[in-house]
Amino acid sequence: MRIRFLPLVILLTLLSTAFFAQPVRAKKMYRWIDENGKTYLSDQVPPEHAQYKRESLSTKGRVLEVTEQTKSKEQRALDARLDSLKKAQDKIIAKQRAQDKVLLSTYRSVDDMNLALKNKMLGLDSEIKVLLHNVKQYESQLERGLKKAAGHERNGEKVPSRLLDDINSTKTQIDTIKQEIDKQSQKKQRVKSDFEADIERYKFLTQSNTEEAQKLSDQTAEIFAADALGLFQCRDDLECAKAWEIARKFVKEHSTTASDIDTEKLMMTREPAVDNDLSLSISKIDQKNKKQQIFLDIRCRQSSLGEELCASQNVKGIRSAFRSYIESGLTGH
Repeated sequence: MRIRFLPLVILLTLLSTAFFAQPVRAKKMYRWIDENGKTYLSDQVPPEHAQYKRESLSTKGRVLEVTEQTKSKEQRALDARLDSLKKAQDKIIAKQRAQDKVLLSTYRSVDDMNLALKNKMLGLDSEIKVLLHNVKQYESQLERGLKKAAGHERNGEKVPSRLLDDINSTKTQIDTIKQEIDKQSQKKQRVKSDFEADIERYKFLTQSNTEEAQKLSDQTAEIFAADALGLFQCRDDLECAKAWEIARKFVKEHSTTASDIDTEKLMMTREPAVDNDLSLSISKIDQKNKKQQIFLDIRCRQSSLGEELCASQNVKGIRSAFRSYIESGLTGH
């Protein structure tokens, strides 16, 4: 078999083409800013600066890619809690809007609501009246049974076991019915309280006209959520800067743990060490409408007593006081 050789000119041409076809690798440049505000520009990022947010640049200085700042374990946990708070906020707002919609579509006037409340109270009173009548019947039955038992004892006779069983059964029936009466009485108070709150809500929503009622509902639903979760909606950047300083004071007043992180967008106290510790944090969150919200987060120790503390009225009161505390600070009251 004969081996064929390429002409020298063709061979040199192929080698030259292959050589020049190799891309010239330009070093990638990075730009970042440290916590002191100093800007760096280099083709390498030292390990001690790897946590900072950085931009990779083209040879013409165009930003090709952005690597966000590395977050600590605590900050990642806080982000998760903030995400949960946002979802809870949306849920509360949606629920309040739905309740308002039902309220406005069910009743035509406050008189209608008062009449509905009256009928509801009459219905519950009737149920309680029946239960009270049943108690009297069982009490009469118990009295007869006790007299029979006393008669046997006076005659020196043993009280029949069947009679004793009937007496005990009657006592149990009386206790059960009395418990049901207590439940119905409590239900009556709850229904009355809820109805009265709905009446006040209806008055508030319809103070202008029906067309404006749903709009007013949307506005106040956000306030309900704010008070339930502990958040403040900034109107503009200047107000948010002032509100942030007031919120920092609030954290210091109510937290039982010392400060851990304190930046322009995050203030966090140390994790709870004991069961009665309250660890507070505030975060400044950018909204899609270019406005900002300040979220309050309250953490308790991961224990049964800690969970009980976080679910207590005391903690709920701290959350609900957050927005009004900032509003008062802004107005100087």
